[in-house]
Amino acid sequence: MSVLVIADHDRGVLDATSLQAVTAARALDPQVDVLVVGADGAGAAGELAAYGASTVHVATGEGLGDYAPQAAARAAVELVGTLSPSAVIAVGTPRGNEVLAHVAAILDVPFAAECAQISLGSGSHDIVRNRWGGNVLETSKVHSDLLVASYTAHTVKAEPAAGAGAVVEFSPALSPADTVVRVVDRAGEAASGVGLAEARVIVSGGRGVGGPEGFVPLDELAELLGGAVGCSRVVTSNGWRPHSEQVGQTGTKVAPDLYIAAGISGATQHIAGMRTSKTIVAINTDKDAPIMGYAHYAIVGDVSTILPALVAATRAAKE
Repeated sequence: MSVLVIADHDRGVLDATSLQAVTAARALDPQVDVLVVGADGAGAAGELAAYGASTVHVATGEGLGDYAPQAAARAAVELVGTLSPSAVIAVGTPRGNEVLAHVAAILDVPFAAECAQISLGSGSHDIVRNRWGGNVLETSKVHSDLLVASYTAHTVKAEPAAGAGAVVEFSPALSPADTVVRVVDRAGEAASGVGLAEARVIVSGGRGVGGPEGFVPLDELAELLGGAVGCSRVVTSNGWRPHSEQVGQTGTKVAPDLYIAAGISGATQHIAGMRTSKTIVAINTDKDAPIMGYAHYAIVGDVSTILPALVAATRAAKE
């Protein structure tokens, strides 16, 4: 038996949460098989091996040049048939959850998303799931020989552990329908700087910054600290910042060393995306705002006054 992990990568760049999934899989079974879809993902084999991957299976073929969720699921299902794993897991990124949902649908088995803990059994499996943005933990049993499940991002800390990391390429049998939904082109401004997922420092803004111009000091502070800028859902809904910067249950889940929340009240979906940050600094005019209850340091005041002061102090300290 083994555990099959579906690695999340973007054109060969491995999502750091995939290493969390491999670490979690090691706790379930010493034999960890990892699926990487697309030939450009083969370069991640060494990194996956350094975290305990026994074998890295690289799915190649027409239609697998970029993200195609159903095609990736077909590749996973083919491996399930040959490897007979006890579980198929990934971290609950948007791509991870989507591919696992397809796997479960094809195999006609349950899919347990956003797990905090998993204990494998025979014919049934015990899980603890994050519900309501992590405010409630649900204990359940999944009745199925094969468990298909995703871990909540940052629930498990990625820990290195040498694995064999043997690389096996295969071409899954795909039908034209499997690649109907796929990425065919990318347009828009290229991403630059530090991304949210890997940033050690995130300076995030909410409705309280007042508008697009209110993000100027956030951009400055993030640059000075070598971090990234994030935002709340209301900010992207208003068109002030792009969705790629949204932190939360419907955005990116993050766990930086330092999270500065400026003018963010702390809606449940936002808290779900940043509550595992090591140090949280909240700046808000409302001392009773929900986010203040999660903050390690709370500053009661106007962000338009406090942020420029922080920028000036940080710049002076770096000179």
